Amino acid sequence: MIENVYIPYGAYWCTPFSRWQGSLAHLHSVRLGAYVAQQALGARKVAPENFDYGVLGLTIPQQNSFYGLPWMAGLLGAPQISGPTISQACATSARVIACAADEVEMGRSRCALAVTTDRTSNGPHIYYPAPEAPGGTGVHENWVLDNFSHDPLAGCDMLQTAENCAERWQVSCEEQNALVLRRYEQYEDALASGEGGCFQDRYMLRPLDIPDARFRKTVGSLEGDEGIYATTEEGLDKLKPVRESGTVTYGTQTHPADGCAGMVITDRDKAHELSQDSGIKIRLMSFGQSRVELAFMPSAPIKAAADALSAANITISDVAAIKSHNPFAVNDIIFARETGADLETMNNFGCSLIWGHPQGPTGMRAIIELIEELVMKGGGYGLFHGCAAGDTAMAVVIKVGE
Repeated sequence: MIENVYIPYGAYWCTPFSRWQGSLAHLHSVRLGAYVAQQALGARKVAPENFDYGVLGLTIPQQNSFYGLPWMAGLLGAPQISGPTISQACATSARVIACAADEVEMGRSRCALAVTTDRTSNGPHIYYPAPEAPGGTGVHENWVLDNFSHDPLAGCDMLQTAENCAERWQVSCEEQNALVLRRYEQYEDALASGEGGCFQDRYMLRPLDIPDARFRKTVGSLEGDEGIYATTEEGLDKLKPVRESGTVTYGTQTHPADGCAGMVITDRDKAHELSQDSGIKIRLMSFGQSRVELAFMPSAPIKAAADALSAANITISDVAAIKSHNPFAVNDIIFARETGADLETMNNFGCSLIWGHPQGPTGMRAIIELIEELVMKGGGYGLFHGCAAGDTAMAVVIKVGE
């Protein structure tokens, strides 16, 4: 169990997510992460001088991203900090937070800046020289599309991992459709204006001024998540499975997106100093990771979550709220069956199945929403879990309140 790592209340942020080839498709991910972090820290009155460490999460290369965290930190006004740039597919956010937490827990740093950012739109096309090949001809790769469509070890695409789990756990297309309707309903709850306003306004930078590609002038505004389609029972019923004799349709899986998110990770005393409400304590309790058999990616979070809960000395029944990265509806269904979690109340206020998947920042947004849900509940334990490429997963346990 982690003893002295905290997140100051309100010292986190996220952009709206924009569907593939949408309003953020022209922006450099590292520069967008710095642009947004600078605005968010300024609005929260957190001076960049507070940081003595940083971690950047990025899974899709951008021009000059070789310089990673130091470049981003310099752009946002924190040239004194260094740290790694981490890429772990869909588990990048959890790993970034774990890396920052370890640094603080071990006393090597006191206040860490964690930023995650990705642009699935317009991903790089890479050429790999092969001088010993016939004619010296190398091979090329579309970084995003080619890796979505082929796991070089398992020999299949990610959709097949969902179908494998659907077959093993006997999950029907109808059951997946019903879950998507519930998840969309939960997302709609986040947009409703109730007491205290809209849920997303508790953390999201919106409207987001969209800069031009050189970050010199504003060319538009993003009011909220872009490219989410209204979901109905009739609409889902019309969709046929992507694979013949399969169960997963385009309506029961997530979509690629662009965006970024960030948070401050520090010790108890510094969290008290930087918090927007010093009466709210947010403690990072534990992490878990797992890897399962080849081509069964959606089942990986089951063990990762169990390990994180065990490390925090609690059980699933002690958890007040659960968020998941669920690229397929199958993920949540089999997780609930295996753990006893309530399928209906997981992922209140939204999840990646609905608001999309920019990879790097996906999990961080879910954890931010988990924090805010726990605050609304008056505190308690929260669990985040999510699968990642390579049939792996990570999980995080947090606690709001003493």
